[in-house]
Amino acid sequence: MSPNQATPSNIESVTMKNPLQGKVALVTGGSRGIGAAIAKRLAADGADVAITYVSSPDKAKAVVAEIEKLGRRALAVQADSANSGAVTAAVEKTAAELKGLDILVNNAGVFVAAMTADTSAQDLERLWQINVRAPIVAIQAAAKHMQKGGRIITIGSCLGERVAGPGVTLVSMTKAAVVGLTRGLARELGPQGICVNVVEPGPIDTDMNPSEAEGADAQRAATALGHYGHPDDIAAMVAHLAGESGRYSTGAAFLVDGGYAA
Repeated sequence: MSPNQATPSNIESVTMKNPLQGKVALVTGGSRGIGAAIAKRLAADGADVAITYVSSPDKAKAVVAEIEKLGRRALAVQADSANSGAVTAAVEKTAAELKGLDILVNNAGVFVAAMTADTSAQDLERLWQINVRAPIVAIQAAAKHMQKGGRIITIGSCLGERVAGPGVTLVSMTKAAVVGLTRGLARELGPQGICVNVVEPGPIDTDMNPSEAEGADAQRAATALGHYGHPDDIAAMVAHLAGESGRYSTGAAFLVDGGYAA
């Protein structure tokens, strides 16, 4: 046996170090915040990763560079999730250039804080397009490329479980919608061996919801742990569900919210 020949023991070691070795992932909205953390974590676990972005090419390039430093293939695709055609094209480009698709993470989302009566038709349409329709379209396209062991993970919100107060009703509605979508798709795609889940963040310290912004103290106080989470907390749950340890979890919503919805 040559010194470089694989043995059962060192194959296991490589698998433990890189549990997603040989997998291809697509993370929508992966140029910053939670999406960037997820993309980098999946790459650290061995996956080749594509991300979509809308208007931050420099940030997208930076994420790609970090993924490539890990020895993984990376791809950045400009795609506005409000455009169904762009979402489908991003999935197809990922599958074509990275030679397949095993993991889809629907991370792109928008937040509109307003009383229902004051929400414009434009804002209502954008909430629907990005928070609900885009995941549906991405899943329709991605499922065609997935084999047994595929993973579909949507980043929802703890607001899908609890309407914390006035002004978030319509956001909560969209986040609850993806939970219902996930449960149904788990039934539809289960026979193909594809697992479908939702991860529901609570207050996470990002540029969209900084831990030192106005109103942050109220969010912090509403958690059981008394502090904001980090994007890596969400990435860790996604990595768990994307890997072998998530093989028997499907049709479920996983809160990562510090007890916000408890």
